[in-house]
Amino acid sequence: MRVPLRWLREYVDLPDDVPALAHRLTMAGLEVEEIRAVGLPLPGGDVGTKVSGLEWPAESFVVADLVEVREHPGADRLVLADVFDGSATHTVVTGADNVLALRGRGRLEPPVKVALAREGARLYDGHRSGRHLTTLQAAEIRGVESRAMVCSEKELGISDEHEGVIVLDPDAPAAGTPLAEHLGDLVLEIAITPNMVRNACVVGVAREVAALTGAALRLPSFEVEAAGEPVGARVEIEIRDPELNPRFTLLLVEGVASQPSPYWMQHRLRLAGMRPHHLAVDVTNYVMLELGHPLHAFDYDVLVERDRQAAGDERESVPRIITRRAGPEDRLTTLDGVERRVDDFTPLVCDRLGVLSLGGVMGGEESEVSESTTRVLLEAAAWEPIAIRRTVKAQQLQHSEAGYRFSRGVHPDLAPLANRRAAELLRRLSGGRVAPGMVDEYPRPAEPVVVDLPLAEVERLLGIALPADEVRGILESLEFTVEPAGEGVLRATAPGHRLDIGTGIVGRADLVEEIARIYGYHRIPETQIADAMPPQRANPELEAEEAVRDALVRLGLQEVMTYRLTSPEREARVRRYADETGPPEAIGIENPIAADRTILRRTLLPTLLEVVAHNLRFRDTVEVFEIGKVFHGRPYRDGAGELLPDEPLALGIVLTGFGAPEGWAGSGGGEREPMGFFELKGVLAELLDALHVSGVTWESADDAAYHPGRTARVLAGGEPLALAGELHPDVRAAFDLGERPVLVAEVDLPRLLGALSDRPRVEPLPRFPALVEDIAVLVDDAVTSATLEALIRRAGAPLLRDVELFDLYRGEQVGAGRKSLAYRLTFRSDERTLTDEDAATTRQRIVAALESEAGATLRG
Repeated sequence: MRVPLRWLREYVDLPDDVPALAHRLTMAGLEVEEIRAVGLPLPGGDVGTKVSGLEWPAESFVVADLVEVREHPGADRLVLADVFDGSATHTVVTGADNVLALRGRGRLEPPVKVALAREGARLYDGHRSGRHLTTLQAAEIRGVESRAMVCSEKELGISDEHEGVIVLDPDAPAAGTPLAEHLGDLVLEIAITPNMVRNACVVGVAREVAALTGAALRLPSFEVEAAGEPVGARVEIEIRDPELNPRFTLLLVEGVASQPSPYWMQHRLRLAGMRPHHLAVDVTNYVMLELGHPLHAFDYDVLVERDRQAAGDERESVPRIITRRAGPEDRLTTLDGVERRVDDFTPLVCDRLGVLSLGGVMGGEESEVSESTTRVLLEAAAWEPIAIRRTVKAQQLQHSEAGYRFSRGVHPDLAPLANRRAAELLRRLSGGRVAPGMVDEYPRPAEPVVVDLPLAEVERLLGIALPADEVRGILESLEFTVEPAGEGVLRATAPGHRLDIGTGIVGRADLVEEIARIYGYHRIPETQIADAMPPQRANPELEAEEAVRDALVRLGLQEVMTYRLTSPEREARVRRYADETGPPEAIGIENPIAADRTILRRTLLPTLLEVVAHNLRFRDTVEVFEIGKVFHGRPYRDGAGELLPDEPLALGIVLTGFGAPEGWAGSGGGEREPMGFFELKGVLAELLDALHVSGVTWESADDAAYHPGRTARVLAGGEPLALAGELHPDVRAAFDLGERPVLVAEVDLPRLLGALSDRPRVEPLPRFPALVEDIAVLVDDAVTSATLEALIRRAGAPLLRDVELFDLYRGEQVGAGRKSLAYRLTFRSDERTLTDEDAATTRQRIVAALESEAGATLRG
């Protein structure tokens, strides 16, 4: 928001020290990013804010009278302008369009007021793009000497406009007056945060200055001088969706002259960053910048003609303005000449013939006012912010000034004030008349926001005790209505322009924030927390989740975090979900942030694999994990069929690359071996061991995302905990993961955390030595190692303490369809040293169990 200080001074007295004022505003939440000088000297001293601009010294830049425009003897596109600067008349050679138009009119009565730069002035080159300073020197142009220049706005640093010279208003000061006294200004560039959109206007900033400095706030007049037939008999309003459009007001101004807006208004608009158009549009923009409420102007005669067409009647019609949600057939060509299709959430302003404008965003081309418009229907309405925000985004209209304000919230109470202000300005500047009354439909009045604020709450949140009178004074300086509400409690009613104040506890915090802003954050001392500390309670689920993280990090893995939003196409790449637009179990996003972020993820795999693919461009080994929510659709409890997401936590692990560091070779001295299934199994085994999960078994499994025959399911107590294995080659290729194996594990984290023991069993160090023996058995290929291990442990109890598979062999020596499995058995007693006979007896039981229950044969 650009705020010219001359404009701001109309509503509040300003301190002389502008940099200090900028600092006060910044500390109160309105960050002044830049102070731009237009004609005035740059602020000096310790400014603390970026400063830029061009000074107009009094001896070089003055108000002047253009008294006559004559033909140039040597050029058709140039003229000789006689300009009086208060003491002398200069002959200036110029080709400006608006000066050329005065050629041949003789002596101008009254003279045209212009801005004159004398020889030696430093100004911007109007014929080059950008801002390039140059010094004005005497020059002979087509045989005529010129020692001065009538200036455009670009040459003076006001704007980039350079097609014509500045034509001041007839009541501008006398010739010879320093131009800086008339047009010079300082402009504050203020960053307005979304919660402070109330300050996206000059009056809003004036309110802040008044509260910060104690100066009186002077609001503009909202009185209207009206005459003629009442507006209520000449236009109607129908609001079909009050939730979307809670208020709509209309005023009619007739007899509007076809003329540009006065230069003082154009100058302010340009300094504030807006381009002037013509009188009616400039007035609406001016009031929007002044009060913060956008307006729209319709050509009333166009509306009358459209109503006749809709009714099929040639008689005088009474237009009806209708606001509603967009339908599937609605189209509109907006002011920028673009034909737009609209979404069903878009608010529309229509009449009986069709669509007139995108409500709160942009007007339509057909009904816009033009320089020939004589009857202007002024609209000031209130709109639902979320609908405006969605419309601005859908229509890609991020630079809509109206959309910017309405999407952040504009209070309905401002609508009639802004409309009256605009109507009276248009009447005074155009010589027209305002029809009496106002058409004001307000089907959904805003409830006043009332907050009870205990003074103890102010002290609790700020750490300082402020007297009730000071708290009340601060709130009243911000236009809150404050009254006592019991011992040590103030009742504050928010003013109409404040939509950011909540109710209840939130409202109390909002008020305390306002008190802190105006009191001054720098005045609040550092204090120790005085509140009682909340009781410390354990969070077993979070602690267990952190234990998982810690264990994986200790194993050398890195944690990553990925988007929870994905697309059906992304998930289809893991071969688990077919190409789809969203089956019942997928949770779709109603307003997706991007075309490839349309559903909530059902698995961590796609986004994890994308991270791995990206990192493989820079390194040859990637070992990562992620803990995050996945989302599974489920029918709503009442059977209505609405999908609600079930949001379990999941753990995903991905390993690829080499297990040994660079420089280490395998046992044969060759190249490093890529990681395989057993590296992944080792990570999971270490994780489960660190978490003290008991009863873990592994079994073969199948899944479309995994390599057939290289996939396992991990169980604890018979319940599945995880799926682990090598990624399917097709999936690996779909994610561009190279040729080396990619090992993946998907862990059901809630089930894993549920398998954790509250009190892990801890055994004392053994007092007696162990006996270690190896055993090898031949079994059919179909018999799993997990089956054999379970038999060995059962038959070897209680002396058998550990079983470790250390060899697997298939080959001609054991026969087709058979395999050899070798186990290392550890025997120990807590009461005595075991003998060879003890171990042999236990070993015989184990062999007998394997032979009888698994068909195993002891291998010699």
